[in-house]
Order: sequence, then structure tokens, then C-alpha cells
Amino acid sequence: MNVFVTGAAGFIGGSIATGLVRAGHHVTGLVRNAEQASELSALGIQPIVGTLEDSALLTAQARAADAVINAASSDHRGAVEALIDGLKGSNKVLLHTSGSSIVGDASGGRSSETIYYENKLPPPTADKAARVAIDNLVLDAAKQGVNSAVICNTLIYGHSLGVKRDSVQLPRLLKQARKSGVVRHVGLGQNIWSNVHIEDVVELYKLALTRNQPGTFYFVESGEASFIDMTTAMARALMLGEPQDWPLADAEAEWGYEMANYGLGSNSRVRGKHARELLGWAPKRTSVVEWILNEMV
Repeated sequence: MNVFVTGAAGFIGGSIATGLVRAGHHVTGLVRNAEQASELSALGIQPIVGTLEDSALLTAQARAADAVINAASSDHRGAVEALIDGLKGSNKVLLHTSGSSIVGDASGGRSSETIYYENKLPPPTADKAARVAIDNLVLDAAKQGVNSAVICNTLIYGHSLGVKRDSVQLPRLLKQARKSGVVRHVGLGQNIWSNVHIEDVVELYKLALTRNQPGTFYFVESGEASFIDMTTAMARALMLGEPQDWPLADAEAEWGYEMANYGLGSNSRVRGKHARELLGWAPKRTSVVEWILNEMV
């Protein structure tokens, strides 16, 4: 299958693209510059230099491909519209990558018992309304002859496949710990996130290329953990002392508003049935704490 992947130089997109090449697919990947193009070529991925602003390029690549995976920005509406324009009426697959911070509660590190399900999502917060609108645009494309899906990943852990990139959340905690000598979490660190290993994420995308049902929303998760459990494991792995609580204002100064409040300070507890029941997805890795202790550093 000829697959066009945006974000092919990133952690998620690069891992997916590499996994698809290993599975025998022909992969064309959108990259921003010649250096990234050279990196992808070495992995057997055909690079296309451009940006998400290049609507004509995105539409043309979507038309030429057998399937499209958008693994670049979850918040770039223009790019999604361009990809849909290239796929309308074709019944080709469009897999759009979102993230489960869309149900994040920005709790400042406090815990929550609320769990969200694929067919019962809450109204979005003001911070996440634009992203949810893009997700809905993708799902609605099923009515226009696009075999579309939203793949809503949770906290992804694990080392990337092929490209040398870090995931979003845990590496920020690790970087701060190495810089300061202290592992910290937002607030009390009692907030809980569902999570999934990158290798299982790649397998899900591979399955969705041939088994997706148009207009499906997938939560991607294989377990959950509180941040204090993850930072405790990180402190052990680094042979540092006990992790410390960090006031939200200090966390925002280090990581910015979005990352401190949603990526690291919220609860995002979800359950995903669609991938298991519709795609036959069976994740192999189920403990982020074990990965932190044994493989992260």
C-alpha cells in the first residue's frame, strides 16, 4: 500500500512510517527540510519537503496515495481540510491523530475518578474546543466518501522506531530531573493518565489501514498510572531521592501553560473498545511503570 504520512520526522509519525516500511508498505513522508529528508531516506521512507501550510501539496499527495495518516499537528485545521479535499469520494483511508488531553481536566495534579468512553465524550473545554472541532471534521468526512478515523492516543511511552525523537510527556519530566537533580510532578502528582507503548500504537495504525470502519473514533490505551507512580519509578531509575510536589505556577514556568496544565497536570482516564473489537488490536505492553524502571534511562 502507498501511504502518505504527515509528521514523518516526528516521534509518532516517524515511528508509524518506519513500522509501515518494515511491514512492506511504500511510505511517503512530509518533512520540513533537507536534513529531515535525508534522515527519512536512510530509513526507506520517500521524503516530500513541505509544510502543513502547503494545501495544494497536501491535497495532491492525498490524491496520489492509497491511504493517508495525519501524524503532524492535531490542531492545524487547514491541513486536515486539504487532506480531506484530496480524498473526497475515494473511500480511501484517512487516519487523523488526536490526543486524549481533549478530555483532560487541568486539575493541577489532583486525582479524579471520572473515566471517559468512545461513545460518550464530554463537551470540550474552551482550551480544547478547536481540536475537538477538527476531530469532528474528520469523522464527518465519512459522509463524503472518506474512510476516516480519529485515533486519539493517550500518554505514549517507549523509544521511537527509526527516527531519533522523544515522546511528549515523560521526557520532559526526565529532562527537568537531570537538569535539577530532583524529579518533580505537578501539584501532588495524584492525577492519572491512561497510557500506551509506541510499538502498540504503531500496530494499531497498521491494522486501521485495512480494517477501519468509516467515521470511527478510537481511544488508544493499554493501562493507566498516576504521575506520582511514574515519577517515583523515574526517581528510582535515576537513583535520586523521592519525587517532589511542584506548585502549578512553577510547573508552568518550566513547561508552559499547555504542558503543565494538560500534558502533565490533568487527569485523562479513558477506555478504548473500538480498536480491540473492530480492529482486533491486542496491545503487548501494559505497564508504563515497569518501562520507566527497566528501559527508559
